[in-house]
Amino acid sequence: MARVVLVTGGTRGIGAAISKALKDAGYKVAANYGGNDEAANQFKGETGIPVFKFDVSDAASCESGI
Repeated sequence: MARVVLVTGGTRGIGAAISKALKDAGYKVAANYGGNDEAANQFKGETGIPVFKFDVSDAASCESGI
């Protein structure tokens, strides 16, 4: 099975930069976000990196999201 890098907060700011850099380095990347659907969908459209919405402060939400 291929490994995937999950970047929390990965659709904006520093997280987006990290997601893009990892993708450019050849990693398979998934980006998590917590609330801004519009920004996340724009990021996905621009980068092709899949995005997943879940609350990283809640263990059950993380389990479902991952």
